[in-house]
Parts: sequence; C-alpha cells; structure tokens
Amino acid sequence: MGLRGVYRKRREYLEALQEQTAARVVMAERLRIARELHDSVAHSIGIITVLSGAAARVVATKPEQTRQALTGIETTSRETLLELQRMLGALRRAEPDDAMPQAAPLAPAGSLADVPQLAERTAGAGVRVHVTWRGERRPLPPEIELSAFRIIQESVTNVVRHSGARTCRVAVGYEPTGVRIEVVDDGDDGLGGPGRPRFAAGAGGSGFGLLGMRERVTLLSGQFSAGQRPEGGFRVTARLPA
Repeated sequence: MGLRGVYRKRREYLEALQEQTAARVVMAERLRIARELHDSVAHSIGIITVLSGAAARVVATKPEQTRQALTGIETTSRETLLELQRMLGALRRAEPDDAMPQAAPLAPAGSLADVPQLAERTAGAGVRVHVTWRGERRPLPPEIELSAFRIIQESVTNVVRHSGARTCRVAVGYEPTGVRIEVVDDGDDGLGGPGRPRFAAGAGGSGFGLLGMRERVTLLSGQFSAGQRPEGGFRVTARLPA
C-alpha cells in the first residue's frame, strides 16, 4: 500500500471515530432526557392519581373538597404538559445529524430552590412535607442542583404513592464539600390510627425510581442509601460532592 493509501485509511479511521463519538454523545443526551422525563412524569402522575381518588371518594358529600382536588389535577396536568413539551423539544434537537451536538437544554431545570414549590404541590395530594435547611445555603453546580432536586422529588413521590403517611420530612444540609439530603416518612405517622389510603405496588410505577436515584448519585461520585426504618416508615439519604 502506498503512502496515499495509508493517508486515506487514516482519514477513514478518524472519520469513523468521530461518528462513533458523536453517536455516543447523542445517546448519552437521550438517556439524560429520558431520566428527567421519568422523574418528572412519575411525580406528577402520582399526585394526579391521589387527587382523582380523593375526588371520587367525596364527590357526592363534599363538593368543596372535590373542587379543590379537581383544581389540583388541572394545575398539575398543565404544568406536566408544559414540561413534556420542553423535554420533547430538547429530545428532537439532539439529532444524530449534528456532527457534535450540544447538550439539549431542559430549561427550566429543577434545583433545590424548587423544593418549597414541590412541598406545596404535594400538600394538595394529602402529604404535608416539612422541609428543613441546614448549613449555609449557596449555589451548587447545575448537575448537583438538578440531581438533588430529582432525588427529593422521587422520594416524595414514593411517599405519596406507597407509604400511606400523611407527612414526611425533607432535610437539606449544606456542607463545606457537598450537600446531604434525607427524606423520611413514618408510614402511618406513628399515631396508631390509619394513614392515607395507599396504592398497591402495581400502581406505583416502573420500579426505576430507586435505581434512578442510585444511578444519579453514583454518576456524581456520591453516596446513597434507601430502606425501611426499624421504627417504621422509609428513609432515603444521599450525599453529593460539590
């Protein structure tokens, strides 16, 4: 093979390598968007399911509560639709035709500043979320802010869907080298009486919630744990370096 043939082979190899790199970037971006879709939609559908069940139980006896539940369903549905439109638009922009596609924006991205709004929305589904902040609050890298918020969102979604608890506690602790998150519920709240009606496991979703949280934390070189509490209820903890 002459020198010209060697150059041609090398050029073809570099072009193939560039195509593979671009394809990997596109795939990573699509997976990122899919993860955001799952976390956001799972939370919203959980809220809508609880509100619709509540409305069905009191429609004939408590019209004001029925109206509040339907208003909550309308608001949550509208917000979810807008977020889906943004995400699907970002997904369409992450096309393999681009030589080196840029990360498709999912604006507005979730952050820890959105936790109070999350708590307010969840209260409408019958679960009061008590949020505490520890340490000196400061802006964190966007990927840390988003992952921390999604972990809290998914954990609260699981409380709404599965625990039967009427309250849960969210603690966000700012540390010099990171942020620590804890979400705890007491099951039936430890009051000896019945908690909220809970849904069967089959109604809960895909089962990717805890796996998704663990994956987020692992990708960011953090620490994650989740499990039943000896005294009842469930606890999720995560620490993200920042």
